Amino acid sequence: MAYDDIRNRDAGVKETHDLIASDKVEGTKVFDPRGEHIGSIERILVEKRSGKVSYAVLSFGGFLGIGHDHYPLPWSKLNYDESLGGYRVDVTKDQLEGAPKYESEDDDYWTAENGRRVYDYYGVAPYWI
Repeated sequence: MAYDDIRNRDAGVKETHDLIASDKVEGTKVFDPRGEHIGSIERILVEKRSGKVSYAVLSFGGFLGIGHDHYPLPWSKLNYDESLGGYRVDVTKDQLEGAPKYESEDDDYWTAENGRRVYDYYGVAPYWI
């Protein structure tokens, strides 16, 4: 593609067939295997060097955004379901309640050890492998 073609493209594009903008992912609902709403994506975390999406942080619990917990989910656990207009995970609410979580103010949570705990809990290969 020529530079002029790239330069003239719409920088505000939010979604294509295979791509989605991060601000469109944030706030998207997450559903359990039965299709019941269990939370929403609060943010996504991208590995600095590889550019791989490492985690989707699920906001779960609380009332009107107060007192909710933050659960890092491996990105590979999410599958977009067009019929639901959100992501479906193979995790039940009970499993989520026992999952690794962190406080929103806890910047020290994001260690390699905690990353391994998250991926081990969900039984998927870590993004760094």
